[in-house]
Amino acid sequence: MSAQIDPFHAIGISTLAHRLKAEGRSIIHMEFGQPSTGAPRAAVEAAHRVLDTDGMGYWESPALKARIARHYAETYGVTVQPDQLILTCGASPALVLALVSSFQPGDRVALARPGYVAYRNVLKGLHMVPVEIASGPEDRFQLTAAHLAALVPAPAGVIIASPANPTGTIIEAAELEAIAGVCRERGIRIISDEIYHGLSYVAPARSVLEFEPEALVVNSFSKYFSMVGWRLGWLLVPPEHLPRARAFVGNMFLTAPSLSQHAALAAMDAREELQGHLDVYRRNRQLLLDALPALGLAEIAPPDGAFYIWANIAHLTDDSLAFCKQLLRDTGVATAPGVDFDPVDGRHFFRMSFAVSTPQIQEAIARMTPWFATAGAAATASA
Repeated sequence: MSAQIDPFHAIGISTLAHRLKAEGRSIIHMEFGQPSTGAPRAAVEAAHRVLDTDGMGYWESPALKARIARHYAETYGVTVQPDQLILTCGASPALVLALVSSFQPGDRVALARPGYVAYRNVLKGLHMVPVEIASGPEDRFQLTAAHLAALVPAPAGVIIASPANPTGTIIEAAELEAIAGVCRERGIRIISDEIYHGLSYVAPARSVLEFEPEALVVNSFSKYFSMVGWRLGWLLVPPEHLPRARAFVGNMFLTAPSLSQHAALAAMDAREELQGHLDVYRRNRQLLLDALPALGLAEIAPPDGAFYIWANIAHLTDDSLAFCKQLLRDTGVATAPGVDFDPVDGRHFFRMSFAVSTPQIQEAIARMTPWFATAGAAATASA
């Protein structure tokens, strides 16, 4: 029996945005969580050199894995071996690999709601059971140790994300340690999505490996390293899990792109350029936080990290998908509907990505301000 999963509605919003652009409309793309900048200059230069000298093939870069392992030691103070790293074609295959190598069809896996749309849908696609835990302002829109302790029976696993998508919230160190403790006591395997690490505006995000070395960690070069189109990520697995994970990755995905691995090695040391991107996001974040109350958007999740605003629009609509379509048609600002991330309460929320240029943020605010003042209350009337 094939699995039934929901569509990713933000893709439909983006399709509409591109159609409007083809018709001559000016569009500001804030619907997807992707940097508007390209790969670091050193990464592009490395790729050019490799294209001229290397025919490439199926390959995992020992140098890149060693460099990532050093990153864990330098950033989190944890020791991992390069062989624990499996390079993947982006974080999405890393998530699939983590789930399919850790759980069986029918296993229950807990996750926060709201949360990234693919968690729920990939679990369903693999015939696993997502156990979504409603998380609101009182929990900073994050799953907690108390949530996991209260689940009866205990789930086989849990997916945590810090900073989170769509909210940008970070799990504080004490809570992350408590989650690790509950999971050890109850035999719950942790999969930690850390793809937004490096993108923090308060305290730096902590890795779950600081508290639970047996966790599986998903990460990517798409976000902080600004290499979305290069499709390169990794899964870090505990040593005893490695043979099973490698058997799955070899049969399902083979290897990550060779060219991307060469470029990524150079990108890891392009810190000055990458920190410049972070400075732009920080300015964009503040511009939105300053402007949102005047638009009537006073209830948002704390955007501690990543590059998202998760805003409550319950006073305007109970159909966030129609709301986002109308906002796009009227203003040219593309955003993501909350129903992607929360199938229950998401009809009252929408998500904006601020990983665009600062002039685009300023223009988006200028377009949205009169729209929210005059058309917001009737946003779904003609959707």
